[in-house]
Amino acid sequence: MPGAGAGFRIPEYYNERLEVCILSMMTIELWQIILFVILAVVLLAAAFFAGIMYRKKVSEREIQSAEDQATRIVNEAIKSAESKKREALLEAKEEIHKSRKEFEREEKERRSELQKQERRLLQKEETLDKKTDSVEKKSETLNRKLAELDTAREEVAAIKKSQFEMLEKISGYTVEEAKAYLIKNIESEVTHEAAMKIKEIEAKYKEEADEKAREFITLAIQRCAADHVAEATVSVVPLPNDEMKGRIIGREGRNIRTIETMTGVDLIIDDTPEAITLSSFDPVRREIARIALEKLITDGRIHPARIEEMIEKARKEVNATIKAEGERATFETGVHGLHPELVKILGRQKYRTSYGQNVLNHSMEVAHISGLLASELGVDVMTAKRAGLLHDIGKAIDHEVEGSHVSIGVDLAKKYKESNEVIHAIEAHHGDVEAKTIIACIVQAADTISAARPGARCENIENYIKRLEKLEEVTRSFNGVESCYAIQAGREVRIMISPDKVSEDEMVLLAHDIAKKIEDELEHPGQTKVHLLRATRAVDYAK
Repeated sequence: MPGAGAGFRIPEYYNERLEVCILSMMTIELWQIILFVILAVVLLAAAFFAGIMYRKKVSEREIQSAEDQATRIVNEAIKSAESKKREALLEAKEEIHKSRKEFEREEKERRSELQKQERRLLQKEETLDKKTDSVEKKSETLNRKLAELDTAREEVAAIKKSQFEMLEKISGYTVEEAKAYLIKNIESEVTHEAAMKIKEIEAKYKEEADEKAREFITLAIQRCAADHVAEATVSVVPLPNDEMKGRIIGREGRNIRTIETMTGVDLIIDDTPEAITLSSFDPVRREIARIALEKLITDGRIHPARIEEMIEKARKEVNATIKAEGERATFETGVHGLHPELVKILGRQKYRTSYGQNVLNHSMEVAHISGLLASELGVDVMTAKRAGLLHDIGKAIDHEVEGSHVSIGVDLAKKYKESNEVIHAIEAHHGDVEAKTIIACIVQAADTISAARPGARCENIENYIKRLEKLEEVTRSFNGVESCYAIQAGREVRIMISPDKVSEDEMVLLAHDIAKKIEDELEHPGQTKVHLLRATRAVDYAK
């Protein structure tokens, strides 16, 4: 035993054994952990494989169920298709059966109709044979009667001849001598009385005809009392202020030159306050210029491009007005059924004058007077009105077509299928041919009545217009001339030249040739300025 002061000490061999025990215990615990881990891994692997097997069985069951479902659907589809096929076959068979019955019924009806027709034909043949036999019998009877009639005629002729011979012996005259004697005696007694009676009847009817004619014409004039104002050759356009004159003239006169060149109208800007005068012998040009100038004044933008645009719009407006005027004339006169082109040509007469008288108003007046005269005389009123309205139709285009307005009007009436009475009235209204119908005579009288009124016509204006039209016609006859306008009362002719046909060097020679032809063919006061214009323009658009 150790002493009291010494510490407690475990023997060495106890320490060794203690370490061995501790190591043994640690080894046992390590093996337990390893076994536990191995057991856990085995259990997890078993559970994993079990899950896989379970999912496989579930998938197999689902696949089997889907296959069964698909098989069932396919079987149902096959059954449905077979059912529909059977139904379609049944329907087709029924349709074929129905068509066959319909065909057999129609075939039966056709056969029945053919049999009926055959029976009718046989009946007609039998009837025709009977009629033929009857006609032959009647023909034989007629021939026999004709032969008997010839024999009777011969007997009558022989008796008549013997009677004439007996009369000739008794009277001492032959048949011809007796006829001449009787005619001579009757003629001498009746001639004087007939002549006196005829003279008396002629005087009576002439007096009555003169009275009736005066009465008819007086009534027609009274019932159609239209006002007449001689057409002028100028128009006045009012301006809002005098400053507008400078804007219309433009820089260095370019605006006024553009207006005069595009319209062929002479613009007179004088000291008259707030007004511009348009001068032209052609009413259509003057109206186009007036409308375009009024539009420019209202718009306020006055330059060459705008001027050209407004003039083109004014031309369209005038064309629309021409159509409307033609329709108005047919409506007011009650003349319907005219060809549309004939109505347009009729409307152009609004801008045509004859000796200062507006041709459209004159034609409408002639139509009214013709209708009134026709009603008094008891002839066709509508035909008379139609002929009166169309009698001067050729004047609408006589400056575009060669020939007199009568021949042009006749051609137009034939072209648009007017009646022969209307065509003859147009042809005879100036006495170019002899009037052969009452309608033609009525139109002649109505035309004379309308033209002969005091103040209705002015000879000087007509001569002036004809002279300017002839001046334009001579100028237009040259090759390369696009358009030309006689302005300033014929003292100037303005000519637009086609730049691709006439070069600048050729313009001098062309101007000389035109001036020479005007000198040779026309009578013109003073001198006439030949003004040629040639302009080349190129237009493109940026996109």
